[in-house]
Amino acid sequence: MAVVTSGAATLDYEVAGSTDAPVCLLLHSLGTTRELWEPQWPVLSERYRVVRYDVRGHGRSQPPCGPYTLDQVGQDALAVLDAAGVERAHVCGVSLGGLTAQWLGIHAADRVHRLVAANTGARLGSAEAWSGRIAQVREGGIEAVVEGGLARWFTERFRALDPSTTERFRDMLRRCSVEGYAGACGVLRDGDLRADLGRIAAPLLVVTGTHDEATPPSLGQEIADGVRHAELVELDAAHLSNVEQALAFTDVVERFLSQ
Repeated sequence: MAVVTSGAATLDYEVAGSTDAPVCLLLHSLGTTRELWEPQWPVLSERYRVVRYDVRGHGRSQPPCGPYTLDQVGQDALAVLDAAGVERAHVCGVSLGGLTAQWLGIHAADRVHRLVAANTGARLGSAEAWSGRIAQVREGGIEAVVEGGLARWFTERFRALDPSTTERFRDMLRRCSVEGYAGACGVLRDGDLRADLGRIAAPLLVVTGTHDEATPPSLGQEIADGVRHAELVELDAAHLSNVEQALAFTDVVERFLSQ
């Protein structure tokens, strides 16, 4: 593990896999950490040099005062690539990470090969809803958003069948700082890439979840409709499809990246 400074943020990242392999950058969602990628990490690192890090204000990355902007978190991703000595990479992101992946495809096209945007949108929710979430967490602390977060992340069926994973993600969210969570909510409140989707030239895989109420399949369809070289896959999952349908998610991503 290593650290890199990006603006006021200190980002903790790690790299696995052969130095001669193609690079894949993994971007996690709001309220989680790079541990989100545990199901894919060992599999992808067999074929790729895999880079993952904790988003500013999450995990081991330091939480500068927010709110944060989409430009800032996009520049954070580039800073991690630079620190890891990576010129170009495949980029795979979930939710907030998927929005960041789209930003990279628009604003740093020369740094990306293929993009995966999972359980996300070019615009997620409304400004009013995110402002309400920020107020909720600032008034009640992280605990105020824990159970709602789990209900969005996983279907009731999955939570019943795999309580250990559910508990691991409950603990992960509880460890998130209020400043980091609220700051990242600011990214989602203000970020809107709908008018720029046509600028994404890289091949793009969009993954949606049938039961995803946070970013319903219609948002993924909007991305796919706006990008010239886009594929769309729907999985039987809620918001964190890479965990709830880990094998299927890994299979479709591996197939897409190997083209």
